[in-house]
Amino acid sequence: ACIGSRFVNGVSSLHTKLLCRTVLKDFNEIWPNKFCSITNGISYRRFVLVANPQLAKLISDICGEKWIKESSLLQKLEPMANDKAFLQKWEQIKRNNKIVLASVIKKRTGIQVDPYSIFDCHIKRIHEYKRQHLNILRILAQFLRIKDGIEKNPVPRTCIFAGKAAPGYYMAKLIIKLIHQVAKIIRADKKVAKVLNVVFVPDLNVSLGQVIYSAAELSEQISTAGKEASGTGNMKFAVNGAITIGTLDGANIEIRDAVGHENFFLFGLTADEVISYKENGYNPSDIYNSDGELKNVLDFLSSDLMANGNKELFMPILRSLLEKDEYMVMADFRSYILRQEEISKLYEERIKWLKSSVLNTARMSRFSIDRAVREYNKKIWHAVPVEV
Repeated sequence: ACIGSRFVNGVSSLHTKLLCRTVLKDFNEIWPNKFCSITNGISYRRFVLVANPQLAKLISDICGEKWIKESSLLQKLEPMANDKAFLQKWEQIKRNNKIVLASVIKKRTGIQVDPYSIFDCHIKRIHEYKRQHLNILRILAQFLRIKDGIEKNPVPRTCIFAGKAAPGYYMAKLIIKLIHQVAKIIRADKKVAKVLNVVFVPDLNVSLGQVIYSAAELSEQISTAGKEASGTGNMKFAVNGAITIGTLDGANIEIRDAVGHENFFLFGLTADEVISYKENGYNPSDIYNSDGELKNVLDFLSSDLMANGNKELFMPILRSLLEKDEYMVMADFRSYILRQEEISKLYEERIKWLKSSVLNTARMSRFSIDRAVREYNKKIWHAVPVEV
């Protein structure tokens, strides 16, 4: 493909750098002018106009209807982030969407979720590098904190997962099982269930995704730095006003720069730090022995309550973390926990949270598919545009 193509494109800035430095290093040395970087984009007509019509109308009221084709006009929303009346409308639309999603979840799973809790969404293909299991470990840590009375008056949170695993991918299937088991344990504990809920919504597709992206308040983009080529779910969430917690990976880097570092919850190692850790003999068991809370969480995976009569059930996950930890879950755990605590605090400061939400949408113009296609045409295709 590299030999036969005129151009080789990385779908985010970091992805392109990694291709040139590692995966396709030899080809880049032979043909440095063949490599270019065009970041992915998404259709705002699909993922805002169709998926979130109430928000689309509110945006049109401020920006005019031309933003649908000229996404740069979204910037007109920025001054509205300081308008309390506008923020109330923004919040009400998000709540309406949360009520719709709660209804979908109830219909598909039979589980009732609280639309007044944080909707914390992790929606993507199930894969170890995308680290749904890091999210679950954090949830277990909070479960144990609440159960033991360590965490007082937690901000109510609904953790929503969705995604499919490749048919033969055993660990991914086991992670789905883990999510379901943790959800079951939490709902069975009356004290914890009042403030924490976990649900896995089955059969993810674009139609279901549209409902989730519109209702999400927190977007989980927590892949191991250097592993995600770009991602587009991160864009779908952010343009609908969800605030991202994420690593410096894929398009997360560019989204953070666009929306403002103060409107993005960054945690974890960088791609270079991941490489350095591994080159210098990374030992995850050292972290296990030095972080008491993480040790308790991992030990809980083989407990009677968790194992449901089969203590070997989640041992493959436990062993993968303690023996190798290929995707640096252990290394990023503490940083992730601390940022999640900051998220809970900010959520209670409603004006600050809503302002950050509005600015996420207002500053997402460059992630439109229209920009991506124009950039492809300018750099690669050189086709003559046709007026429609």
